[in-house]
Amino acid sequence: MAGFSKGIRKVEVALKWDPSPAGRPPTDLDIVAAPFESGDPYGAPAYLVHFDSRSPDGTIFLDRDSKDGKGFGWDEVMTLELDRLDGRYARVVVGVVIQQGTGRQDFANVLNPGMRIREGYTVLAEDDFTEIPEATAATIGEFLRDDSGGWTFRAGVHGFDEDPASFPRVMGSRRPS
Repeated sequence: MAGFSKGIRKVEVALKWDPSPAGRPPTDLDIVAAPFESGDPYGAPAYLVHFDSRSPDGTIFLDRDSKDGKGFGWDEVMTLELDRLDGRYARVVVGVVIQQGTGRQDFANVLNPGMRIREGYTVLAEDDFTEIPEATAATIGEFLRDDSGGWTFRAGVHGFDEDPASFPRVMGSRRPS
């Protein structure tokens, strides 16, 4: 029986890394989500969700936040309830940014980083950032609303050399298919 798919409904984005060695400043990675309106799906994000915010309607929120990677298992976890997201949004981009407060840090200097995006028990994407060692931020996937109103997922880790203040301006830029 085909044609009854509701698309992706609710996803979990998880991020982990090991703490910095003794004597070194802590490493702090953050998950960032940016919804884009249908009228400008590659322009400026409608809003951002990160460690200090949530979506205005409560559909995207951070469940767990770490400033040093000392959690057990997944250090940061964000939930996206795409099926509840207002119809004016056509795209949601999810990224990871490394805080730069103690000097430039890139993924090569993060101990055992990893990310996972899943819907229920179905893993949509996993990565360890080894393909972008010199990046300080990355998009890790995007969700696109189709013509029926359901959501699809487009995997892909794309590195950027941006800090937390500048990353939101470029994270939604058009990527090659």
